[in-house]
Amino acid sequence: MSENIKFEIVRKVADTNFKYKDLKSVSKFESISPPSVFIGSKLKYPLVNIGILSPLEKEENAWVYDDAKYWAENNFQINDVIKLRSSLLNSRFQSKVTDSRLNKKFVQISQEIAIACKPVDIEIELKNKMRFDKNKDRVLAPHGMRAGLKKAKITSNVKIHQKVENVMNDEIKASEGVGLLYKNNFNEYTLSKILSVGVLGLKKNKKFVPTRWSITATDDILARNLLEKIRDYKWIENYELFFEEFMGNCYLIMLFPNVWSYELFELYLPGSSWNPSLELKASTDSENYFGRKNYAFATAGGYYATRLPILEYLESIKKQASVLVIRIETPSYWASLGVWVVRESVRKALEKKMIFNSREELIESAKKIGKIKYNFDCSEIIKKSKLLNQIKTQKNLVEWF
Repeated sequence: MSENIKFEIVRKVADTNFKYKDLKSVSKFESISPPSVFIGSKLKYPLVNIGILSPLEKEENAWVYDDAKYWAENNFQINDVIKLRSSLLNSRFQSKVTDSRLNKKFVQISQEIAIACKPVDIEIELKNKMRFDKNKDRVLAPHGMRAGLKKAKITSNVKIHQKVENVMNDEIKASEGVGLLYKNNFNEYTLSKILSVGVLGLKKNKKFVPTRWSITATDDILARNLLEKIRDYKWIENYELFFEEFMGNCYLIMLFPNVWSYELFELYLPGSSWNPSLELKASTDSENYFGRKNYAFATAGGYYATRLPILEYLESIKKQASVLVIRIETPSYWASLGVWVVRESVRKALEKKMIFNSREELIESAKKIGKIKYNFDCSEIIKKSKLLNQIKTQKNLVEWF
């Protein structure tokens, strides 16, 4: 069934692109939004671009255009995702972030679409010709076209989950709202979308949040909530190693019996998406037991997207650990698709566990896997790791007795 949907959608995209060879002449169409809304951050704040994302035709499986979990579970390839996303049009209008509190027509339409739990039928009329977006971004999934919005109309009943309605009407902070919905099984993709359109939070504080910020903010809010519990758990008993590759992103995740701390190394091999040069590039960020006070600028959104699934794993086993992650971005990851690739690569890695009795065994195995599977020598990274140096040098209470 899944393979059929994947094949049908990708075929349909090709047909639509052929049908609309002169895409710039398209000015009016009926479509279905996945549902998806994009809040751009390129204008001078507090101005933002708010865009309704939709394919150019009515597509009954429109949800596939914006479902990163589905792409990962069905092992979509980079080309599959690019074809899907490049056939999405961003029909957009300008707004102030505080306009989310006002009853403006386009604002209300974009909010209804973003909080809908099923795809939404829409009619769109464009103000000007379409332009093609070729910008790549570390955090955002790409979309192909953009144009100014002249008219928009929702032509179907919008289904909104009762829990979302309740949280929107509660006079609570946005972070509390995100936490409550997460406890009710709303995933981070849905939550970042809802957070971005300014329907959560205290009435006087509600505002639009650029999509790139809302994605990282959601990862961070959920992680902080999980850490409040995890810091009280017992340490893991053994030394654990996880590894996997997805879309050219290789992950080695090492868990040590110790208090919570986390360190991420990202290595960009020559020819990979973010490294056109001939030399290896690297960045790193970390946090101790008490967490970070400032934004992880070196590894950016990848830091938060890597941390969340690891914390979900620790919560599932009710343990805490010190966590060292090495990401190797290979030339196979030739197009940047956004931070969802990080999150889902880590989730895939967490399904493959190896257990060791000692720190030395774990580290040696990580080196071997890095070399044999990914043709990368991790020795230098392991030498530079603050987390490992701290684990080696600190005396914990157990060792004193």
